[in-house]
Amino acid sequence: MKPGIVCSDANGRQDAAGLAGEEVRRRRVAVVGAGLVGSLAALNFARRGNHVDLYEYREDIRHALVVTGRSINLALSQRGRKALAAVGLEQKILATAIPMRGRMLHDTKGNTRVVIYDPCTQQCLYSVGRRQLNEVLLDACDELPNITCHFNHKLATVNLREGSLEFRNPQPGGEAITTSADLIVGCDGAFSSVRQQLVRLPGFNYSQIYIETGYLELCIPAEAGDFQMPPNYLHIWPRDSFMMIALPNQDRSFTVTLSMPFDMFSKIQTKSQLLDFFRENFGDALPLIGEEQLVKDFFKTKPQHLVSIKCRPYHYEDKALILGDAAHAMVPYYGQGMNAGMEDVTLLTEILDRQLPLDETLAQFTEKRWQDAFAICDLAMYNYVEMRDLTKRWSFRLRKFVDTVLFRFFPAWIPLYNSVSFSSMPYSECIANRKWQDQFLMRVSAASILAMIVTGGALYVQGRS
Repeated sequence: MKPGIVCSDANGRQDAAGLAGEEVRRRRVAVVGAGLVGSLAALNFARRGNHVDLYEYREDIRHALVVTGRSINLALSQRGRKALAAVGLEQKILATAIPMRGRMLHDTKGNTRVVIYDPCTQQCLYSVGRRQLNEVLLDACDELPNITCHFNHKLATVNLREGSLEFRNPQPGGEAITTSADLIVGCDGAFSSVRQQLVRLPGFNYSQIYIETGYLELCIPAEAGDFQMPPNYLHIWPRDSFMMIALPNQDRSFTVTLSMPFDMFSKIQTKSQLLDFFRENFGDALPLIGEEQLVKDFFKTKPQHLVSIKCRPYHYEDKALILGDAAHAMVPYYGQGMNAGMEDVTLLTEILDRQLPLDETLAQFTEKRWQDAFAICDLAMYNYVEMRDLTKRWSFRLRKFVDTVLFRFFPAWIPLYNSVSFSSMPYSECIANRKWQDQFLMRVSAASILAMIVTGGALYVQGRS
């Protein structure tokens, strides 16, 4: 039987509990992708005594003048906080994060209405910058002597059975580099090269869906060194089939994301069409963004696609594993992409601590994770509909009121949003919990209506007599 991955304390001392009589050895782990999940995974593997090589196709973001890729701000919630706390970084991140206590909804007339996330226990989301969080994680990796970071290493080929990898320097004239590892961990995003190899293996299930909505990033800059809108909210402009959201940044600007169907984007071809569209739908935001800056940012790039990916298993024997977006990319409308990826690492770490053979560890991770990963992908799709449309409806506001009242007096009644964002309840259980609540409220409503009918009938009969 193969030994599991060795555990170590913060000082690197190995803990061979559960492996009595077996030779303990450190493994060489190759983590592909030095983003948030990859850096966090590298930290956790290294803290357990393994040598980790962390590979990233881009240059080191800590020294880059321009960082390619998405800059959508991140909403840090309980699952991500728990993962950061496990490596001692939660408080460092929260020290500069901006708390968002609820949604501020903007109507077409410029009126606003606040919907607090958790009026009972006052929990909130935290707006964090993707780059800043990534830099903190990479700095933590540099502090461990058994993590080696390799930048400008683009994965060219990988053989999962043999554990071999070939990287190429994407810079002009870059050379090929061949290496090997005991375990290959793919944290290389929605278009993962490691997952592409898993897809070729028998028994691997994979599906992807591109939604018909695209997004563009805009910006509301700071004015006189301060925010132009209240900073402690996630701002939403819901418009039925499309919407705009804004998250606060540490520099007192707002990162703005316009999400709408591609055919709507295609109808806006000129400056006048764009300004007319914003005056009609986002009149209060237009002067905050600025007409010149809006035109420049809107026509600078094409709207980006959004994909939802489900697959399983997440591992191959004891040789390969995928985490984060590589395993379960989702649309960003529940703010759980980063949090779910970090929770992958939390769950994996908990299973590693059981000191099982590595193939059993990875198999258990897949078995315990795939249903929850599928569930949060579905929830993210649902929340887009809620944000762009349902938040305006009286039925949504009534349900929010009922959930708040019941949660206040019966703490076991946890609303769906609270269970997803402010607890570690498995995502699939969050959905099951919501279904039970819906059924309960339907029965109460039916019983109330029946009681009203019976009472009304009795009063009618009494009046007739």
